[in-house]
Amino acid sequence: MNYANLVQAIKDYTENTEATFVSQIDNFIDVAELRILREVDLNFARKFSTSTVAAGTSFVKLPSDTIVIRSCQSVDDQGSSPTNERTYLVQKDPSFITEYAPVRGTQGTAKYYAHWDHDTMLIAPAPSASITIELAYTYRPLGLSSTTTTTWLGNNAPDALLYASLIEAYTFMKGDPDMLQGYNQEYARAIQALMAEENIRNRSDEFRERSIKIGALPSGASNQPR
Repeated sequence: MNYANLVQAIKDYTENTEATFVSQIDNFIDVAELRILREVDLNFARKFSTSTVAAGTSFVKLPSDTIVIRSCQSVDDQGSSPTNERTYLVQKDPSFITEYAPVRGTQGTAKYYAHWDHDTMLIAPAPSASITIELAYTYRPLGLSSTTTTTWLGNNAPDALLYASLIEAYTFMKGDPDMLQGYNQEYARAIQALMAEENIRNRSDEFRERSIKIGALPSGASNQPR
């Protein structure tokens, strides 16, 4: 479902082409996309970033589009004799790090990291030699608009995107509560299917973890082969 398709669908479902309503459709879509991205951990919204951290540095700038830090690794790949060894840093609260290393810049092997503010990460101890920090994080991709006419959500989760947008549109209209409840139910079904696909099926393989799950059978039925 591209941008034009979704805009037209919102108009058709709500039977509303009033100018003020139409002027808000981009906002409905934007809020709907944000809701989905917050409720489902989608693979396409994941990124990686690397940065070099000099010896004695405690503060590291995060990528400007960071929403959630998923993991942080230090890589010993700098200097004259790098080992390329990777170590996961453990996330802690800034108060823990302050107690652990009360003097900023105390050097050693980096072990911990914490959110310092919205665009800065604090690590401790500060590295005693330059290292690379590799960050795995979640970001918010560009949403549907008149200039970005296709997106992953529109192509792969059009049902969730449509019903999330209709919820916003119908709330704006102060529409019939029963109709709004129906849109919420359809959205819930769509988002559950998306979560099952992305967070369960797409993160387990058939070789080690997957098994066929059979739902409840009618009374007297058997799942034995004939």
